[in-house]
Amino acid sequence: MVLNHLTSAILTFVLTFSASFLFSQQVQDDFSKEHYCNKAHASRHMFNPKARTNALTENYDLKYYRFEWEIDPAVYGIKGTATPYFKVLESGFDVIHFDFSSDLKIDSIMWRGQKLTFSQPAAFQLTINFPTLLNKGSIDSISITYQGVPPSGGFGSFIQSSHAGEPSLWTLSEPFGSQDWWPCKNGLDDKIDSIDVIVTTAEKYRAASNGSLISEKSVAGGFKKFHWKHRYAIAPYLVAISVTNYTAYTDDVLLSDGTVMPMVNYVYPENLAEAKVGTADNVRVLQYFDSMFVDYPFKKEKYGHAQFGWGGGMEHQTMSFVINFGWGLLAHELAHQWFGDYVTCGDWEDIWLNEGFATYLEGLSRERFQSKSDWYNWKSGKVGSIVSNPGGSVKVDEPTNIGRIFSGRLSYNKGSYVLHMLRWKLGDEHFFKAIRNYLNDKSFNYALTSDLKSHLEAASGQDLDEFFRDWYEGQGYPTYQIKWDQESDRLLVQLDQTSSHPSVSFFDIPVPIKLSGEGKTITVRPEPTFSGQIFQFIPDFKVDKVEFDPELWLAAKGTVIKQDIISGADDILSANVKVYPNPFVDFLTIKNTDESLNTFTIIDIQGKKVETGKISSGDSKVDLRHLAVGHYFLQLSGVNKEVTKEIVKVK
Repeated sequence: MVLNHLTSAILTFVLTFSASFLFSQQVQDDFSKEHYCNKAHASRHMFNPKARTNALTENYDLKYYRFEWEIDPAVYGIKGTATPYFKVLESGFDVIHFDFSSDLKIDSIMWRGQKLTFSQPAAFQLTINFPTLLNKGSIDSISITYQGVPPSGGFGSFIQSSHAGEPSLWTLSEPFGSQDWWPCKNGLDDKIDSIDVIVTTAEKYRAASNGSLISEKSVAGGFKKFHWKHRYAIAPYLVAISVTNYTAYTDDVLLSDGTVMPMVNYVYPENLAEAKVGTADNVRVLQYFDSMFVDYPFKKEKYGHAQFGWGGGMEHQTMSFVINFGWGLLAHELAHQWFGDYVTCGDWEDIWLNEGFATYLEGLSRERFQSKSDWYNWKSGKVGSIVSNPGGSVKVDEPTNIGRIFSGRLSYNKGSYVLHMLRWKLGDEHFFKAIRNYLNDKSFNYALTSDLKSHLEAASGQDLDEFFRDWYEGQGYPTYQIKWDQESDRLLVQLDQTSSHPSVSFFDIPVPIKLSGEGKTITVRPEPTFSGQIFQFIPDFKVDKVEFDPELWLAAKGTVIKQDIISGADDILSANVKVYPNPFVDFLTIKNTDESLNTFTIIDIQGKKVETGKISSGDSKVDLRHLAVGHYFLQLSGVNKEVTKEIVKVK
């Protein structure tokens, strides 16, 4: 594959059997050889992702962590101390629980100068006993000193590897892997308000982590200590370290408010030239996102990259870990700083709030900075992926299935196209306003799809219940057959829609149709509410070409056919039904001799039903004084039969 060559999304799962069942995901960029956001996913016996939190850890609020670790990147292991500060939320508090692997040996747990007793009743459960009750509302701390070999191994949350003959070690905890290597609350319910990460390693190495590097100093024995300080709320799975023989450099980023912020890059020495090209491009993308949405969320500290050996990237807060420096990968991980880090999905069934947004923002960066064909090819790749299978919803219907959570076709690609279609449906002004409001409302917190939906509805004034039922909860995609015919200055368009999956009977979305002729073009956007609906348009030119969705706004398929639409129905009506007067002023009489036709519906040219009622054999007089002057369609229907006639109201 080469740049501009359209490929399908590739989702590769590497399964390894170890102490637990390990999953890994590789999503390859649809557009080029660049890798997408790619995570090591570890299935855990003691944590229920469907519950989204461990009930045992709900009685305290994490305020701060101080991590002090000793790391040798040539050795698969960890040694150190985690010191969490927490606020007690309930009375009768004399026991605290953490999610933590029993494979790691706990040397001591200290509280106010004394050792605490503890137990590990399950593989990923740590229970600590206090000698006295802690007061509700009080803030306290403990220090947990431990060492050992984290359980994941292979393609898991704690990885030891090498590059160019040099050892490297990194972590990658999404979604459930934090508990493999540090005592935590492993759910999506509590962000840590701030952290300090202190890593001691051999003099020749550098340690990358979250936040700002406030000190880097040599210590006795040929070691170096790195102190990273992060003062923003952070989800547990976004805490990370990476250690190897990095070369470091900084790009300056001028933000929209005038702040100059460092983009700190830790790269393999052998990839320095490639990295400098990629991060320079990424500076422009960061400036674009900063101006398009809300301020870069962590501007008082940094953004940056640390290279690692996994086949993709991971959006660790303020410092994404990436395998290479291609445009798509860097843009995707950068986008996560807003969508995933600043605002984090509050349930794994809503992972599209992270991955769908990051995928779409990568697309927006191509729209902004690359050619029209690049942007078109990106969209074409996404649509091709989505329609390659008839089923599948954006909402994760198996939130305990790691592969399903991180489905490239559904969580990434279809999720991104739900956003693209919302942009089409609502318009740029309302869409981007809603996204900014969503980010501001849920800042440094967790969010659900319902939160996003509320902001989209508030900004646009539209009811999006049906849209989200169809496109978020429902499976599949629509296929359209567009029939068109032009009579004099009137263009008739009939939209037939079929669904690829029975979970959705009809997809709610305006349909972009491009009309061309006599050197002119216009795009119309009928919004059908049922299959077979007919729309009328009055272009000021003779149409010789009709195109379905040429700009790829929809995750759909479509074909276009030129054929006579109304004449067959008119013949039936003339034989069985007379409608008069037509044009009419206030009242319309339907003279019906076909007993099988018993219902009438009047539809305006935008496809909206404006009147419905019953008719019988003989004459039925319909009061239409309330209708505005204009063209309408009268549909008569009955058992297995439907006929349509154009009617016109005049003054």
